[in-house]
Amino acid sequence: MPSSDRGFTLLEILVALLILAIALSALMRVVIQSTDTSISLRSHLEAQWIAVNRITELQLRKEWPSADTTSGTTEFNGRKWYWHQQVSATAIADFRRLQIEVRAQRHREILGQVIGFLRKPS
Repeated sequence: MPSSDRGFTLLEILVALLILAIALSALMRVVIQSTDTSISLRSHLEAQWIAVNRITELQLRKEWPSADTTSGTTEFNGRKWYWHQQVSATAIADFRRLQIEVRAQRHREILGQVIGFLRKPS
């Protein structure tokens, strides 16, 4: 006599669990990639701010830097950042070209770079 209260077989349950495991692992991969991208974007944005801040500091101090290369560190958002500043002369005598590169670790990839110009203070 056939029973109308038929349940799932063990094989059906195992297949359903396998499908669920694959779907959850794919979802976890997407979440991890999203988090990594978010962290990377934040680091690049902070590095850009540091580079722009460096040029702004020179403008506010009304400094006229010599054509030279300097490096230094700065603390920003609880983190130590390394910057490299290259100042060069331009075709116009009253202007200097500044190139600022910022890294999270010394000798690692450049996370932020800004090129700006300073006018000689009057």
